[in-house]
Amino acid sequence: MTTDSVPAKFQGFASSNKNTWNKPKLVSYDRKQINPHDVVLENEVCGLCYSDIHTLQSNWGEYNRDDLVVGHEIVGKVIAVGDKVTELKVGQRVGIGAASSACRECNRCKSDNEQYCAKAASTYNAPDVRSNNYVTQGGYSSHSIADEQFVFPIPDDLPSAYAAPLMCAGITVFSPLLRNLGSDAKGKTVGIIGIGGLGHLALQLAKALGAKVVAFSRTSSKKDQALKLGADEFIATNEEKDWSSKYHDTFDFILNCASGVDGLNLQDYLSVLKVDKKFISVGLPPATQQFGVSPFTFLKHGASFGSSLLGSKVEVLEMLKLAAKHNVKPWIEEVPLSEENCSKALNRCHDGDVRYRFVFTEFDKAFAK
Repeated sequence: MTTDSVPAKFQGFASSNKNTWNKPKLVSYDRKQINPHDVVLENEVCGLCYSDIHTLQSNWGEYNRDDLVVGHEIVGKVIAVGDKVTELKVGQRVGIGAASSACRECNRCKSDNEQYCAKAASTYNAPDVRSNNYVTQGGYSSHSIADEQFVFPIPDDLPSAYAAPLMCAGITVFSPLLRNLGSDAKGKTVGIIGIGGLGHLALQLAKALGAKVVAFSRTSSKKDQALKLGADEFIATNEEKDWSSKYHDTFDFILNCASGVDGLNLQDYLSVLKVDKKFISVGLPPATQQFGVSPFTFLKHGASFGSSLLGSKVEVLEMLKLAAKHNVKPWIEEVPLSEENCSKALNRCHDGDVRYRFVFTEFDKAFAK
């Protein structure tokens, strides 16, 4: 298929406002223009990320369109490419994550930090400045369009349903792991806070990098799961009152994957870092939740505190290679895509009733040809 023959309208499951966040309806909408570096996918599967729920509930901001389609853990088949696409071809199985476009010209784009580009567009609910400010639509849809810099070939031995959550959850945890531990983490100790959609992949990927992995959770209810996922040790912070003293000066890196920060004592976690090491938070709570810190929080440890956004294409490709080699797979529940099933999955995810990722499937049955 050429870009000229791509359908002018796509289909997707959309919500109109935060009051109908969990009741998406099948809609048809005008697609984004296809730019010279763009790749067009016929979608096959899409993971459900809690970011979808935050967006649908307006926890991070308002709707930018009244037929909003979310979803940014997309895997599909390339059906058309722009004139300047060089890395991908029609027929390839590829993935798209939470970003779909960037300027290609700034220092960040040219230094494998394109996800931090000031003109980057998220995969949904974001004006794309390179496409006349078209408000982007996500992967609960028949097709997707993204710049080739944000489109990733999937290894043949990684099934689509397992690859989908790696497009967001996977790279969100892998990028800070790689940047702080390196590609060979043998001899280093990493702490993973929160055993959920992000954390269960962080445990596996940190282990695949060779690190000693310690899982943190508030209670011991997920201890067996954490050990099965690759944790070498487990700390129940609400049950082990002296854990911070026991693990003083132990960690080369701590990654916070918890979806909320209320009740998380940052001082305790910084105290178990080695000198001049980092605590990075990737779990994004509602915007009203905040960490409380002062200069004294960091003083005794020379510690650094920060966050991380997605990952570069170079990092995604390295993650996919590592996942295929070490059999890193998210724990998923496959859900055939429909209005009813989309609603049920959103509600269950909101209620925490998933271990640990929903993946929508059977797109060929969900959309009219």
